[in-house]
Formats: sequence, C-alpha cells, structure tokens
Amino acid sequence: MFSQGQLIFAVCFFAVFVIAMVYAYRKDIALHRTFYKGNYKILIGFLLFIGLLFVIKIYLKH
Repeated sequence: MFSQGQLIFAVCFFAVFVIAMVYAYRKDIALHRTFYKGNYKILIGFLLFIGLLFVIKIYLKH
C-alpha cells in the first residue's frame, strides 16, 4: 500500500507536527486563558447537537 519511505516520512512528519503544536500551545497558554473562557460550553452544546441528530436519525429509521 505505502512504500517504506512514505511511512517513515509520515511518522516523522506527525512527530514534528505534534511537537510544534505542543510548543505553540504552551507559548500561548496565557492568551488562551484570557480570551477563551467558557469555550467548553460551546463544545458541550455542539456535542449535544450531534448526539441529537443521531437520535433523530435512528428514530426516523424505525
């Protein structure tokens, strides 16, 4: 499916990408606490909405 070189590249790219994201997040953590207070409420609402869509889909199938 993939060559050995492609797999090595993918693993290296993923590792470097995760390290860069962690570094960027740590660098901006003070700004995140200031500007993104209460964003968990939006996440919970979004997940509830997606769950509601699945419930409607299952209910309408029967």
